[in-house]
Amino acid sequence: MARPITNALEFIGDSILNYTVARMLFDQFPKLTEGELSRLRANLVNQNTLAEIAHDLKLGDYLFLGEGELKSGGFNRPSILADALEATFAAVSLDSGFLAAEQVVRRLYQSRVESIDTTKQAKDAKTRLQEALQARKLALPKYRILMQTGEAHEQWFKVVCDLGDLMIESTGEGSSRYARPSSKRLKRPCRCWSRNWWQARNVNDRNSRLPLRLCGHRRTS
Repeated sequence: MARPITNALEFIGDSILNYTVARMLFDQFPKLTEGELSRLRANLVNQNTLAEIAHDLKLGDYLFLGEGELKSGGFNRPSILADALEATFAAVSLDSGFLAAEQVVRRLYQSRVESIDTTKQAKDAKTRLQEALQARKLALPKYRILMQTGEAHEQWFKVVCDLGDLMIESTGEGSSRYARPSSKRLKRPCRCWSRNWWQARNVNDRNSRLPLRLCGHRRTS
């Protein structure tokens, strides 16, 4: 299948997945807020979860990959498995209609949704940092990869978290280039992610402080 067509299928499948999981969560937890439901959905539709489901289905065994991807273990690569599963949702919809695709998603996600314990659901560090910055009208953090090592299916990343408005940078390492809750977590999280306090630049009142760890970060100027 040509890549442009695959991309289109992934786009459609992603929309089907997000709607169906959102509806399942809404029906299962009608008292949760929009923000709480959004965080639950993000944990269910991220690359890691999709890849786990695709792996359980042995979806990688049915993919047509180039020689390079085959040699590098592409059939087990999370990004490829996740994209393939989303494309599968789209293919079912185009072949048998939206309701059929929705039912496929529901069957695959039913046990995951039913097993959610909302009392143990907490915001991940990346989300807490982002919300703290947004609440104070500061720019969102920027992430960049400093180093990438390992085989395709066991890659290790060294990533920088850059808080430009506060002139703070911190480095973390882990198995994800994006540090999603979604998905992957840094083995040593960006040290800006903590409940300790660091005084925001040019602000003296406690209400404007940000949840940044006092140790381990460095100012860029």
